[in-house]
Amino acid sequence: MVKVKINYEGALRCILEHAKSGKTFYTDAPVDNNGKGESFSPTDLCASALGSCIATIVGMELEKLGVDLNGMRIEVNKEMSADLPRRIARLETEVWLPIELDDDQQWKVEIAAKNCPVHHSLSPEIEKPIIFHWK
Repeated sequence: MVKVKINYEGALRCILEHAKSGKTFYTDAPVDNNGKGESFSPTDLCASALGSCIATIVGMELEKLGVDLNGMRIEVNKEMSADLPRRIARLETEVWLPIELDDDQQWKVEIAAKNCPVHHSLSPEIEKPIIFHWK
């Protein structure tokens, strides 16, 4: 089990603490939802979790192949719903890999990315396309 502690600091800001490591960071409501947008919003964290999970799982897959993945880059574009309730409607992920792999290896990497735990944990109502850019 992992514990995350959240303390509300007022003005729509929270401080989050990873209990085991003691590492902390802030969240803030986005400007379009009454916040200052001075840090990640809770839904930004969801998009960040998806991107970093994909990076981790792809890294694990490529370590099995003995491939150096240094220089991989991932961007997640989050789109919120236009209707209520306010929610994430789409998380489009782009992955840039600075390596050359054969078709079978690329397929294994792409399947691994789509099977990351965060991808599976998110609602099926959220569109979650993953676009790969190979060297």
